[in-house]
Parts: sequence; C-alpha cells; structure tokens
Amino acid sequence: MAPNTGITAGTSGGIDQSMLHTGKWWQHGYIIKLNLLLLVPLITSYANGFDGSMMNGLQSVPHWQAYFNHPKPEDLGLFNAIQSIGAFVAIPLSPYVADGLGRKAGILLGATIVMIGAVLQTATQNLGMFVGSRFLVGFGTTFAQMASPLLISEVAYPTHRAPLTSLYNSLWFSGSIVAAWTTFGTFRIDSDWSWRVPSALQGLSSVIQLLFVWFLPESPRWLINKGRDEQAKNIIARWHADGDISHPIVAFEYNEIKEALALESEAARINWLDLFRTPGNRRRMRIIIGIGVFSQWSGNGLISYYLFKVLDGIGITNPTDQTLINGILAIYNFIIAITASMNVERTGRRPLWIISTAGMLVSYAIITAMSATYENTQAVGAGRTLLAFVFIFNGFYAIAYTPLLVSYTVEILPFLIRAKGLAVMNFSVMGAIIFNQYTNPIALDALKWKYYLIYSCWLIFEFVYIWLWAAETKGRSLEETAALFDGEDAVSELTNRTGHDMAEGGHRVARGEKSPIDSHDEKLNLETSHREHAA
Repeated sequence: MAPNTGITAGTSGGIDQSMLHTGKWWQHGYIIKLNLLLLVPLITSYANGFDGSMMNGLQSVPHWQAYFNHPKPEDLGLFNAIQSIGAFVAIPLSPYVADGLGRKAGILLGATIVMIGAVLQTATQNLGMFVGSRFLVGFGTTFAQMASPLLISEVAYPTHRAPLTSLYNSLWFSGSIVAAWTTFGTFRIDSDWSWRVPSALQGLSSVIQLLFVWFLPESPRWLINKGRDEQAKNIIARWHADGDISHPIVAFEYNEIKEALALESEAARINWLDLFRTPGNRRRMRIIIGIGVFSQWSGNGLISYYLFKVLDGIGITNPTDQTLINGILAIYNFIIAITASMNVERTGRRPLWIISTAGMLVSYAIITAMSATYENTQAVGAGRTLLAFVFIFNGFYAIAYTPLLVSYTVEILPFLIRAKGLAVMNFSVMGAIIFNQYTNPIALDALKWKYYLIYSCWLIFEFVYIWLWAAETKGRSLEETAALFDGEDAVSELTNRTGHDMAEGGHRVARGEKSPIDSHDEKLNLETSHREHAA
C-alpha cells in the first residue's frame, strides 16, 4: 500500500512573492542543501514499501520456504500481518514522541527500532524470532512515519512543501523497487543468504537516517511551541533567507506559526465525539472511513503481499519469473504514482476517484474470469491476460489511492478536527490491512479463483459509494470546502467573523505587526464561532 502520512503540505499561501527567492531555486545553495537534507526524512517510506515487496519475493525463494518448513496459509498471514500489527500498536504513542521530544527525535527513535528489527530479522533462527523482528520493524516505522512528514512540511522552503510532501508518499515505492530486485538477484544464492540479504536491506534507510539525522534542522514550529523562539528564527533565516535574520520572510513565517499555534490551542478542546456530532462531520467521517478501508479492501492487498500465490494459480511457478514480475510491477507502480501525484490538481479529485474505482472494478472482474478460465482449461492465453490485468489494476489503483488518500482527507476536514480525523483514517487503514493479511492466504487457498469473485462484488459497492459521496474539492478554499459538507449557512458566520481578520492578519504579519489572533478578544471570537458552527 501506499504509505499513509497524516500530514497536509503547505504552500506559499499568503506570502508576498517579493519575499521569495529570485530566479530558479537551484541557483541558491541554501535551498539545494535544505532539499538534500530533507532526503533523510523522505526515505522513511522506504522501509514500509520494502516490506510488502520483500514478502512477495521471499515467498518465491526456495531456501526461505524450506527454512520455515513451507509455511501454511495461516503462517503466511501471521508473517505478513505482524508488521502491520506492530505499526498499529505504535499509532497512539507516536504523536507524543513527535510533539513531546521533537520531530528529529521521532525519526531517530523510529530508525533505531527499525534497524534493530532488521538485524534480528536477518539473524533469524526460528519462526518466533522472525515474527518478533517483523513486529519491531512495523513498530519503529510508525514513529518515523509520524515525525518525518511533519518535519518536511514544517522545514521545507514554502514553495516546495506541497511537492516534497507528495513525493514522500510516492517514495513508498522506492523500497518496493529495491526489495523486488534484490530478491530477484539473491534467490539464486544457494544458501540462507538468499533471503537474509533482503532482510538486512530493509534496514538500509534507517542506517542512512541514523548517520545524517543529526544534520537536519529541527522544526521551527516545534521549537516555538516549546518556547525556543530565537532558535526557531535562526533556523528560518538560515534555510529560507540564506542566513539573513532581517529578511521579511523570517518575520512572516515566525508570526504565521504563532497564529497557527494560537488556533491549535482551541483545537485541544475538541473531543472525539465532535467527529460525529454534526451532519457535516458525519458526512466527512463516512468518506474518510470509506476510503481508508477501500484503500486496502479493493483486492490490492492480495496482489501486494501474495503475488506469488496469484502467479502459482496461473501456472507461473518458476522463481525467476515470479521475482522478475515482482520487480517490474514495483517500477510500474512507482511511475504511475509519481505521474498521478503531479496531476491531481489539474484533473480534480472526484474524476480520479471515479476513474480509479471503475477501472479497478473492470480489471478485477477480468482477473476473476481469467483465473476461473485458467483453472478449468489451463489455457495459456487466460493466464497471460490475467497477468496483464494485474498491471492494469495496479495502475488504476495508483491514480487515486496513492496521491489522494491523505491529501483528500486533509482537505475535507476543518482545522479543529483535522488531527483526530486523520487518526481515524490511519486506524481504518491499519485495521483493514491486518484483517486482509490474516484472511487473504487462507481464503485464497480454500476458494481459489472464487475468492477473486468476492473482491469483484465488493468493488461494485465501492464504486456506488464513491459515486454517491466523493465530493469535488478542486480549486476551493478551505471555507468553500467546508460549505460542501456543512452548507453555506453553517459556515457563513464563521467565515464572516474570522475570514477577513485572518486575511488581514497575514498582511499585518508581512509588515511585522502583531497578529490579531494573538489577542484575547480574537480567541474568544474563534471559540464562539466554532460553537455556533458545531450547533
């Protein structure tokens, strides 16, 4: 699956263009250095993307199969699900590390745990050790995945935040590619190292992070929240103004952060019931939980973790062929995901959701038919057609669920419930993954091609669901997006009371004046507006 970061990318927003760099960004050494350093948190997705592809590849490696005594379907479910279980357990803990100890500390802790897990996985002596090491990999990855996108969005140069955060999501496939081609090369080794080498490489990104995380700037937002304002200003100046502390962008960003923190103090009063208290919020949760579950229950989990069993079912049993297909599929997915990410704003959200779901439905129906045909007739053409539609299915999945799962969730959530809404999405995704990883190998072994039929029917439900409730958010402000769910009347008073003051506040900040949100009266107005909005 494509990774789920839980973070929205910022843009240059209301910054006066005269504050930004002149010429091309690559003509400025400080921006180049910053972007190179941000590769450290960007590669966090590597370990998670590596996992699914590695498990696909290892299940085609004879020495791995022999070492674990040809695992039964229920054992395969445990092997795959335990990494997700580790990640699930860490979700409630990870925000406290990122917020309490800092973004860099979250990356450092996560990288350390993942590296320990990778070492133990490489040195595995028995089934219990293999399962435990994979739990550690999932547990550690969650800490790094919480902190990394936060750091990227809070440290990146203003005009680079959106593309860099989108790139973070898509780099999930970088690990997938390395794992797929590593297992393609190492399965020929006539020893246990045919599977131990890929296991060791799962910790590669963590080693890089442990070496270079010390050179990363800490989040100015986190520093200001901890009362370390001068340190935050110096970081903004160094990386966004080439060290010029008097540059207008420094004062603007500093005061913008202060405004956001003032607003977030209001968000602390929101409880989980507020996610379902109003009709508008219930509509949001219906979509968010839906796309979270659909991102894993569209049949993609079967292909992501059990491709070798799918290939076995159509007569492609040679390990060379299986690992080669796994490697090619990883590159193909990466290309589609990057292309889709760059065109989300141009195409719009609703068309992408509809095209993606409809395409998956048609593709999976053909996969089901070809699987049944091959099982009954052993026709080579049916097997080849099924393989072609495995690629087509993955392409349709990547055009919406990779770029939109996180960004669309963020767009439709009001600020005051955004963090908790994102947590709901994360839990729905991880819950669906764990269920799938236990169920898929057992059901596929018992039902054969008929199991595809279940997903084909489910995809019909998904298409109707998306058609009815996926709203278009392209080109809308946050206030206009809120109106889609709450109605114009419900947001008009909030917009009237705060919209003008917030816009004017941006101009004041740019002039170095005090933000209106710093005042006690403004806080009271925001509180009143929120209560009336919720009612």
